[in-house]
Amino acid sequence: MELNIRGNKVTITKAMKSQIEEKLSRIDKYFENPESITAYVNIKVDKLSQIIEVTIPTKKFTLRAEESHEDLYSAIDLVVDKLERQIRKNKTRLNDKYKNLDVLELNLNFDVNEDEVEDKKIVKRKNIEMKPMDEDEAILQAELLGHDFFVFKNVDEECVSVLYKRKDSSYGIINVK
Repeated sequence: MELNIRGNKVTITKAMKSQIEEKLSRIDKYFENPESITAYVNIKVDKLSQIIEVTIPTKKFTLRAEESHEDLYSAIDLVVDKLERQIRKNKTRLNDKYKNLDVLELNLNFDVNEDEVEDKKIVKRKNIEMKPMDEDEAILQAELLGHDFFVFKNVDEECVSVLYKRKDSSYGIINVK
C-alpha cells in the first residue's frame, strides 16, 4: 500500500514513518492489489493528545478511521485495529453488495468470528413534523433535547437541514436540496 503521510503541527520523523508503514502493512492482506491503493495519513497534535487519521479511498467505498492518544505509537496501533475491525465486521455486507463485480479491490477470503459480526437493523422509526426555523433555533432545540443531531426545515437556506454536533463540540450543517 502506498502511503501519503502528512503532519499538522508536527514533523514526521523517520521512526514515525517506519512505524506507520509497518502497522498499516497489516491491512494489505485485505486488498487484492495493495500496491494500487493509497492510504492518506494525517497526524495532528491537539494539546496533550496525538491524533492520527487514516483514509483509504477505493473505487467503490472509502475506509476511514481516527484515533487519539497521548502516545502517537499507541494511537497508530488503535487506528490500525479500528480499520481492521471495520473490514472484518462488514465483510458479509461488502461481499453481498459487490459479489458480481471485479472492481471491489478487497480480498474477502478470510474467516470472521461470529462475535465480530453485528446485525445492523433499524429498531425504531420516527416521523417528525418539521417546523421552519433558523440555525440558531435548531441549535437551541438540539441542546434542549440533548441530541447530537437535529433535522429541521431551514428558513435561511430554504431546504431541509441536518444539524450535527462535532467531536470538538462545535456544530456542522448538512443541507438537503
